[in-house]
Amino acid sequence: MSARGISSMAALLGLLVIAGCKVGPNYKAPAMPAPPAYSDNGHNGNWTEAEPADGADRGSWWAIYKDEKLNSLEQQCATANQNIAAALHAYEQAHDLVRENKASLYPTVSLSGFASRNRISNTRPLLPANAQHDYWDFLIPLNISWEPDLWGRIRRQIESSAANAQASAANLASTRLSLQGMLAVTYLQIRGIDLQSQLLRSTIDAFSESLKLTQDRLTGGLASESDVEQAKAQLEEARAQLIDLGVQRAQFEDAIAVLVGIPATGFHIAELPLVGDPPSIPTGLPSELLQRRPDIATSERLISSSNALIGVAKSAYYPSVVLGANGGIESSQVSDVFNAGSALWSAGPSVNEVLIDGGRRRAQVDFAIAQREQAAALYRQQVLSAFRDVEDQLAALRVLADEATVQDRAVAAAKRSTDLSMMRYKRGLAQYLEVLTNQTIELNDERAAAALTARRIVASAQLQIALGGGWDSALLPKN
Repeated sequence: MSARGISSMAALLGLLVIAGCKVGPNYKAPAMPAPPAYSDNGHNGNWTEAEPADGADRGSWWAIYKDEKLNSLEQQCATANQNIAAALHAYEQAHDLVRENKASLYPTVSLSGFASRNRISNTRPLLPANAQHDYWDFLIPLNISWEPDLWGRIRRQIESSAANAQASAANLASTRLSLQGMLAVTYLQIRGIDLQSQLLRSTIDAFSESLKLTQDRLTGGLASESDVEQAKAQLEEARAQLIDLGVQRAQFEDAIAVLVGIPATGFHIAELPLVGDPPSIPTGLPSELLQRRPDIATSERLISSSNALIGVAKSAYYPSVVLGANGGIESSQVSDVFNAGSALWSAGPSVNEVLIDGGRRRAQVDFAIAQREQAAALYRQQVLSAFRDVEDQLAALRVLADEATVQDRAVAAAKRSTDLSMMRYKRGLAQYLEVLTNQTIELNDERAAAALTARRIVASAQLQIALGGGWDSALLPKN
């Protein structure tokens, strides 16, 4: 190889070595200490640490309630909800931007064609007498331009857009979790209303019997008209409470219709009262929450994106180099367009370096650093909020379980008191007001117990949402 060839090869290798560097800081995820365990974990047997077997298909987290209608609605929400669709298209846009930035690593080649009819002025100086004043000009230029990524500006831009795309993917997962969680909570609240409706119907039957009893006793001269009117008032009040539940149920049904992407008109969910206690829910360790919450992943990826932009800003301190080549063919005759003599070309690099900018580049770097620090602060706040969400629901489940135990005792005592007062009334040993008072207390206690059943199961759904609903950061696309 000649000395000139060796020199050219060395220059090329040097260029490739330089092109491997990237200015700006490499990303390092911020440290966020996590407590060793949740403070309420283990206070009740229903919530335990995750075991290896717990990992089997936790994506459909609502399936733990064993409700086919809920399962169907959740699948419909995933495919038909317009907010989820919008978040999906937002991710697609972010992914397309990554592809666009990657294209900047490669040369740009363009080809065009021109044909023009031209006339030269007769008054043009030094024009030969026999010169042709009208002529054609045929031009087919080829342009090649490439800016080698010497300082990593393009790669940092790709790094930033890729992190943004991952943040968008995590935001899609967060949107899906939020809306499907809202659907599950609303559906369980409807079933809680159904439980109270069932209770009120049985209570209305009992109050109807009490009214008949007072009417019979009035006929027999053993009761007053006041007893009958009090029994009527009590019965109608219970009926009014049942009707009032219908308003709440209809509003919840309308909310679910929107979540599953259909008009609320004509949408109906069959009545099915809640039964039983909340299912067992593994919480895992607090440190796992950083990988299981998609909103945390969104915040963390935004830090990475902002960090890469620091490198983009710093690359402005270095000269930009563009390698370009222009060529093509030009002729005044169509027949000569593709002759070798019609070829033309030029090639060479161009270098540009800003010497004085009044501090613009320094400001851009400082701006990028401030953006990264802002993203880091928001990430830490998101993590703290996530820990709080889990602790809130664990505390709710523990406290509500204790409250339900006490409330069940209250219901049992109220039933016994009602039975005793009714027995005394039938024997003429008590006024009907005593019966009415005890029946009212019993109804209130039973409704409170039914509401607690719903609140406990809803809290279990909210705990699953707070834990990320089975999502994991490993599901993020690699772009």
